[in-house]
Amino acid sequence: MKSYAKDFGITEMASIFGVTASGYYSYCRRGPSKYVEEDKRLLGLIRSIFAESRNTYGRVRMRKALQDMGETCSQRRISRLMKSAGLIPKAARRFKVTTKANSDAVAAPNQLAQDFAAKKPNEKWVSDLTYIRTTAGWLYVAVVMDLYSRKIIGLSMGKRITKELVINAFLQAMLVRGYPAKVLYHSDRGSQYTSNDFQKLMKLYKIKVSMSGKGNCYDNAAMESFFHTMKLECTDDLNFESREEAITTIFDYIEIFYNNYRMHSYLGYKSPSAFEKLLGSS
Repeated sequence: MKSYAKDFGITEMASIFGVTASGYYSYCRRGPSKYVEEDKRLLGLIRSIFAESRNTYGRVRMRKALQDMGETCSQRRISRLMKSAGLIPKAARRFKVTTKANSDAVAAPNQLAQDFAAKKPNEKWVSDLTYIRTTAGWLYVAVVMDLYSRKIIGLSMGKRITKELVINAFLQAMLVRGYPAKVLYHSDRGSQYTSNDFQKLMKLYKIKVSMSGKGNCYDNAAMESFFHTMKLECTDDLNFESREEAITTIFDYIEIFYNNYRMHSYLGYKSPSAFEKLLGSS
């Protein structure tokens, strides 16, 4: 603009914009506004947080992450900056039911009754199975979640959807939690959970068994919500060449990111591990 003004004449250029020549000179000397500079600074922080969130945080979690850093910023401003930088969080997708009920097995009553709140750790655990596509074939994933903190405490993966998957996930959860007593353990009516071997373990460790109603996915909504989140944030946009590659990726997502860093809205935007540490310090 300055070079053009030199050729055309300052007075003529100023008249085009409806300002005085002195006003035009003042505009040329003036640098970026403080608001623009602040936008640049905030966008730098937002880019960093977005990358650390593995491209998952939208404006709500982004604002909370900025607040944790001592920054004050409205959701509207965050949305504008993220949009201008092309920072689009991963979109939602529908969740699919995985396990199939064994019509010949006797299911336990639904003692959880869609009450997903827990007052202390190891009061209520929920479990389920899902599957992940790889070039080598399906990878099946079994997890156990503690409803108190939404922390994943049991994880087992394999190429076949067997009772051993849910047994291994349960045994890992028991080991991690120090073999607690009187846990309410909720799952669906899948044949893996109604198998004799799994039910013998429940009796051995004196676990109170609860199962969802037939065909009612809402009875295990907390678990289905986790799988939805995991697939959305971790696996849906990746093409795994092998099951081993998928196993490594899922383990990293759950054990490193989800349990220790990912903000959970139910926990007041704290990670499961951070939420449990608050219990230990109270």
